[in-house]
Amino acid sequence: MIRCFESERPAFKLDTGRSTYIFAILPTGQPEHLYYGPRIEAASAEELAPLYEKHAFAPGNTVLYDQEHPEYSLEDMCLEFSALGKGDIREPFIELAYKDGGRTADFTYESYSITDEKPAIEGLPSAYSEDGKAEHLTVVFRDKQYGAALELHYTVLGECICRHAVLKNETEDDIRVDRLLSLMLDLPRAAEPYAVTSFTGAWTREMHRTTTLLGAGKLVIESRAGCSSNRANPFFIVHDRHATEAFGSCYAFNLLYSGNHYACAEVSAFGKLRVANGINPQGFSWRLGKGESLASPEAVMSFSPDGFSGISENMHFFVREHVVRGRWKNKPRPVLLNSWEACYFKISESGLVSLAKAGKKLGIELFVMDDGWFGERNDDKRSLGDWFVNEKKLPNGVKGLADRITALGMDFGIWVEPEMVNVDSELYRRRPDWAMAIPGRPHSEGRNQRLLDLANPEVQDHIIAQMSELFASAKISYVKWDFNRIFSDAFSPYLPPERQGETAHRYVLGLYRVMDALTKRFPDILFEGCASGGNRFDLGILSYFPQIWASDNTDALSRAYIQEGYSYGYPQSVLGCHISSCPNHQTLRDTPLDTRFNVAAFGLLGYEYDLRDLNGEKSRKLTEQIETYKRWREVLQFGKFLRGRSGNLHEWTCVSKDGRRAVGMILNELTELNDPNETYFPRGLDPNRRYRFYNVERKINIKRFGSLINTTAPFRVRQDSIVHNVIDKVVKMPGETEDCTASGAALMAGVKLKQAFSSTGYSEQVRFFADYFSRLYFMEAVEEGGE
Repeated sequence: MIRCFESERPAFKLDTGRSTYIFAILPTGQPEHLYYGPRIEAASAEELAPLYEKHAFAPGNTVLYDQEHPEYSLEDMCLEFSALGKGDIREPFIELAYKDGGRTADFTYESYSITDEKPAIEGLPSAYSEDGKAEHLTVVFRDKQYGAALELHYTVLGECICRHAVLKNETEDDIRVDRLLSLMLDLPRAAEPYAVTSFTGAWTREMHRTTTLLGAGKLVIESRAGCSSNRANPFFIVHDRHATEAFGSCYAFNLLYSGNHYACAEVSAFGKLRVANGINPQGFSWRLGKGESLASPEAVMSFSPDGFSGISENMHFFVREHVVRGRWKNKPRPVLLNSWEACYFKISESGLVSLAKAGKKLGIELFVMDDGWFGERNDDKRSLGDWFVNEKKLPNGVKGLADRITALGMDFGIWVEPEMVNVDSELYRRRPDWAMAIPGRPHSEGRNQRLLDLANPEVQDHIIAQMSELFASAKISYVKWDFNRIFSDAFSPYLPPERQGETAHRYVLGLYRVMDALTKRFPDILFEGCASGGNRFDLGILSYFPQIWASDNTDALSRAYIQEGYSYGYPQSVLGCHISSCPNHQTLRDTPLDTRFNVAAFGLLGYEYDLRDLNGEKSRKLTEQIETYKRWREVLQFGKFLRGRSGNLHEWTCVSKDGRRAVGMILNELTELNDPNETYFPRGLDPNRRYRFYNVERKINIKRFGSLINTTAPFRVRQDSIVHNVIDKVVKMPGETEDCTASGAALMAGVKLKQAFSSTGYSEQVRFFADYFSRLYFMEAVEEGGE
C-alpha cells in the first residue's frame, strides 16, 4: 500500500505485508528518508513525528543549503537522492554537466502521483505483476536553476520495493549525464556498525560470500567488465553485524541490469550509512538532448527482521513471481544431458545420437548439443558468427539431428553465442566494422574472440534474423545462450567519438532488444543464459531467460559453496546445476557420485557426462538418481530453500509450498576421526504436522574399506588386486537407514543420526561418512494415525 500524507511537509508511506518505508519532503525541498523497517501503522502525518530527525543548528564546518534554513546541512541528512554542489559531499545519486559548465544540480520537490499500474521502463526490463496491477509512486523534482526534471519511481511488489529514476531534459540545451543511479538509501546511525555481505569471485568460483564490518569509510561493489560479472554479483545485503540465518535486521539490494554496475555503502562523518547502486559511472557519459529522457535500470530492495533466511525468502519470491516470466515461469524444468564435457569440439551426428540414446535409457528428457556444430568450429579460435551447420559433422543438418533426437522421445537443445565473433570467420571478414574495437588500434582479445557491436541497431537486426532462422529450422526446445568474454577496448564504430561514453550501456540496451524479440518470437523455447558460467548472472537476464548456468565448475564441493552463495538472493528454480564425471574436469577432485547428485539436485538437474562409458552399476545409480529427482522435482525446483550450517558440514533443506514434503542434505568435507555423532537440523517444517523422516539405503563398495577387508576375509586379499575387484563386484556392505515418524517440531529440534564410522567397527547401524560424502533425507507428512 502506498499513501501520501498531505501536510506542510508531504510524507510518503509505502507498506509491504511486513515492512514500512517512509520519506518526507524537507522545508528546503529535498526528500528526507525517515524509516525502513518492520511494518508500523500511522493514520496521519502527525503520527510520523517521532521519525523526523530534529535539527536546530547545522554542524560546524558544513555547508548550509540556504540562509533561510540555518538548521539544515544536507551532509547531515538522510536523503532519498543527492547531487553535488549544495553541501552533501557523500556519494551522489546524480551528476550532470550543463552547457555553461555548471555541475551543481539543485532538484527540489514539485509534485507526485500514485497509480495502480506500474509503467514500463523504455528499453530496459523491469519487475511486473501477473495481473498488471501494482501500486506505483512517482515523485517529481525540478532543478530550480536549469529546469531539468528528475522523477523518482517506487513500486511495491510482494515484500520488495522497486526503484528507478528518469531524468528529463526540459531545458533548451544538451545535458551531459555522468551519473544516474537507481537507488539511494540513507540509514541512521546504528548502535553498532553495519555489516555488508557481498558475493564476489572469478571464473569457476562464483558467489564467494564475504562480510565486511563498516565502521567508517566506503565499500564499493562494482563491475567494469561490461557485464554484471562473476567478480562482483549485483546482489548484496546490509545487515546487523550479529545477524544470523534466523535473526537480525537485513536489507537486500539487487539490480535488473546486465552491464557495468556499481554499489557502495558509505559511512558519513556523522555515522549515517548511505547505500547507493545503479549503472557504474566509471566510463559512463550520456548526452541528453533537449526533450529527451534517460531512465536508470530498476533496483529492488527488501527488508526482513528474520535474518538471512528471511531476506532470502523475500528475494526468492520476488524473482519467481515478479522477474521470471513466460511459459516456463512455473513449469518444471527437464533433466538434460549436455554434450560439452563428453565431446568438447569433437562432435558428429552419430556420436551425438549414441550419447543421447545412452541418456534416454537413464531417463534423461532433453539432449543439448553444445559448441562445435557450426562453421569450421574445431576449436575456440574460429567461426563464431558463422551460424551455418558444419556438414562434415552434421551431414543432415541441425534438423536431421533434431529429428533423430526427438524420435527417441527426447527434446532437443542447441548452444549458441550470438554476441561474439572470431576474426577468423566469414562474418568478420565481411563486416569487421560490426565488431567492437578502436579503429586502427590493436585489440586485446578474450578467448580468441571479439564482441559484436550491439550498440548498432543493424547488428541487433542481424542477430535477430540469424537466430530466428536457426531456431525455426528444427524442433528446438532449448537454447543455451553463451557469452564467453568480458569487454576490452570498448568502442562502438557505430557511435561518434563524442558519444563513446554511451557504448557499454547501449550494448546492454541492444542485448535486451535482441532477447525480447527472440523470446517473444519463440515463446515455447526454454532459454538458459550462460556467460562462462556465472559471469552474467543477474535479474536483467532472468527477465528474459528463466534460468542461468550457475558456473562452469561442476565439482560437487565447489558447487556447494557456489550454490549456497546464489541462494542468498536467487531461488533454486533459476540455477543450472549439472553432474559430471570424476576426476572433475575443473578441479581434478574425485567426489562420490551420490554427492555430485545430492548437490546438483538442489537446482535444475543436468548431466555433463559421457554416458556411453558407464558400467552397469553406474547406470543403475544414475537411473535411480533421475527417478528420485523427478519424484521430488517440484519440491527441489520450486520449494522453499533454507540454509543450515556451512563450512566443513553443509546443511540444506527444501520444503514444498504446502509444507507437506521436504528434502534435506548434509555434506561432509573432511572427516573428523572419532567424532561419530551428528545431528541433522531440518528447517521450515510445520511444527504441528507429523512427518515420516527417512533416507534411501546406499550399499557401500567394499573397496572403500581398502585393506580392512582382511579383518573379515577368510584369506588374504591384496588391495586393488583382481581378486579385490571381483569381490567388490559381488559383495556390497550395507548402508545405514534412518526411518522415524515425528512432529515437525521434534524433527526441527534435531534428528540424531546413526553414528559415523570411527575405526571401531562397521555394520548397518553405522554411517559410512568419509571425506566428501553426503546424505539426502526425505520428509513426508503422514495423516493422523498413519505411519
